[in-house]
Amino acid sequence: MTIAVTTPTGHVGSRVVRLLLQAGVRPRVLVREPARLDEETRARVDARQGDLTDAGYVREALAGVRTVFWVDPTPPTTADPIEVSLRTAAPLVEAARAGEVARVVLLSSIGAEKRHGVGHIDALAGIEERLDTTGADVLHLRCAYFFTNLLFDLEGLAKGVLTTAFDPDHPMPWADPRDIGDVAAARLLSDAWRGRVVQAVHGPQDLTFRQVARILTEALGRPIRLNPVSDDATRETLRAAGLPASAVEGMVGMTAGSRDLVPEQPRDLLTTTPTPLSGWAHAHLRPLMEK
Repeated sequence: MTIAVTTPTGHVGSRVVRLLLQAGVRPRVLVREPARLDEETRARVDARQGDLTDAGYVREALAGVRTVFWVDPTPPTTADPIEVSLRTAAPLVEAARAGEVARVVLLSSIGAEKRHGVGHIDALAGIEERLDTTGADVLHLRCAYFFTNLLFDLEGLAKGVLTTAFDPDHPMPWADPRDIGDVAAARLLSDAWRGRVVQAVHGPQDLTFRQVARILTEALGRPIRLNPVSDDATRETLRAAGLPASAVEGMVGMTAGSRDLVPEQPRDLLTTTPTPLSGWAHAHLRPLMEK
């Protein structure tokens, strides 16, 4: 069994790699900087160094691989992020269509089921659609809002402010990337599924941003005030940071397009994962705040 893992140093990919190793599998990892892998991991994986935006590198690195865990590496700050995401995934789609890759687990997102109008998430919808036409077995992991997204605003949280353009009273699923990695690894190791499968990962509960602010207040041991902002205010901030217009709209669109979102799959035994935000924040955010 040859399993390839992209973004193996990321929050989800690193967890997938560790679980595959513990299962007795030597994964092939597609990595830009092998030095970012810890020494023990480097000794146990088949590391292929390169850039996922290089189509030739991707096709060569996937040669002889049966199963692929694909994570779109495109930063949301990229100019034309949807086009870049689709172009980056094209070699994988070609390999699947040619029968060179038999199974793909795609890290997708809730909102991809809308297909259009959700900013950069539209790229994941496009990758889903392209993979669905290949004839390979394809599983789309439709993931919730990552706990780790809170790390993007450490400065604000250190000042006691949680800023968001989401509807502060609209509940949505929140998940720990570690739990997403658990689900991904289980699916990569299983031959029980066939065809096109959608697997949502909703985390332990739906939360509004007001609830998140209260949870963080308790977990961090300091008051966290919610600061709701408009889409236009977000655009102004991103433009002031020098982001291109296409990147700005890709980021704003993810928020705006998710406001009325009801995930396609309900919360049940298969879509609910265990780690609560309170425990994650206490273990990961609090030490950063205390520094």
